[in-house]
Amino acid sequence: MNNNRRSFLKMAGLLSTGMASGPLHGFSKNSDHNAVSGAGTNDAQLFNMCGYRAPKIDTVRIGFAGLGNRGSAAVKRISHIDGISINGLCDIRPERVQQSQAAIKSLPYKPALYSASGDDYKKMCEREDIDVVYIATPWNLHVPIAVYAMNHGKHVCIEVGNAESIEECWQLVNASEKNKKHCIFLENCCYDFFELLTLNMARQGYFGDIVHCEGAYIHTIEESLFDVNARYNLWRLRENAKGSGNLYPTHGLGPICQVMNINRGDQLDYLVSVSGNDFTLHHLEEEAYKKDPATFKPFLNAGFRGNMNTSVIKTMKGKTIMLQHDVSSPRVYSRIHLISGTKGSALKYPLPGKIANSHEGWLSEDDMKKLEDTYTLPIVKRLGEMAKQVGGHGGMDFLMDWRWIDCLRNGLPVDNDVYDAALWTSIGPLSKWSAAHRSASIDVPDFTRGAWKKNKPVELSIDHENLTGVKA
Repeated sequence: MNNNRRSFLKMAGLLSTGMASGPLHGFSKNSDHNAVSGAGTNDAQLFNMCGYRAPKIDTVRIGFAGLGNRGSAAVKRISHIDGISINGLCDIRPERVQQSQAAIKSLPYKPALYSASGDDYKKMCEREDIDVVYIATPWNLHVPIAVYAMNHGKHVCIEVGNAESIEECWQLVNASEKNKKHCIFLENCCYDFFELLTLNMARQGYFGDIVHCEGAYIHTIEESLFDVNARYNLWRLRENAKGSGNLYPTHGLGPICQVMNINRGDQLDYLVSVSGNDFTLHHLEEEAYKKDPATFKPFLNAGFRGNMNTSVIKTMKGKTIMLQHDVSSPRVYSRIHLISGTKGSALKYPLPGKIANSHEGWLSEDDMKKLEDTYTLPIVKRLGEMAKQVGGHGGMDFLMDWRWIDCLRNGLPVDNDVYDAALWTSIGPLSKWSAAHRSASIDVPDFTRGAWKKNKPVELSIDHENLTGVKA
């Protein structure tokens, strides 16, 4: 291995996990397609968290770490759900803590407040009266806080983001398995109504064998990246200055991984990724620098990520996935959500979502209504209208939070576990490596250590006695 390649892999966080020793461009996997070695992969699985039923928690006591846009909204949203207690609020900005405290002042919660330092989350994680730490900080803090919390006996919920390295992905897996604590990945798009509809249709065989899926995050946010008031310390702009790749893969990937039973019957094998150049962010940086040189000087030669990244993934069973990411072009919002099977297909974006059972065209509105009546899941029928009222991206945020709370209260397996968290976010550093190496293929680690071959899909059932209620 030449020094330049070794230096890049070390910087990208891949070398320390052993990935550099595995097959990259021009190499192949061994005969039984074991995943590339990474930190912890050579060991036996400590405990299989897929399908794990943790002891029931009648009242789920929550501490929130990070009270920015997502975290503060979660505090308000979750306060509508029965069977919870908000026992901790933590943010490095005292005003954010005070705002979230004020938002629930009429409720019977008396949360401990933490804002003295960047390490205050540790004090909250060490409390005996907290069962779950809900993490909505900047992305680079997700794994450190989650690992610390799990090592101190807490379940964790992690807002969507991107792993900084493959090593961090393994840290999550090892901490969850060692402590038998859930690491719940809060991918809200898995709970959007059309995604849940198509998931149930796929499970019922409507599309036949799934052969290809597509997902994306195409969302113009470039102006807000340079807004000093939008995000603490311009943290998301800093993420966009770390190199090209798919910076935010899980919105598109999560729902289609569920449809394809990834980690539960199939597994991602390898990917290739290509990024175009940056045609917008460096211009915005120059304009921002003229107005505020002190703040934006560090970004002058940042080498921002390209506008569009496209990654293609093949699964162990020979199926394919296309993922795209673009947050800096003036395109209409799209997460794509394409399912292609041997008997039918589905496509969302443009809205509304469409279904087809042949190549001749999309089904009529009347036929779509019949499908919705047949395949809409009970969770949507029961909570859909309430979710829309409470809000959070049209209600999917509320469904997501209600679901994980209900799972913990009833000792049910969670929908998106630590293997999903690690696998879905690993696409970030893997795509960055591939894009930097002329789209060379790179293996995707198997964070289940082979357990995907026997793991079963999680059922989105709400057929149990202690069903969690909601407040009006």
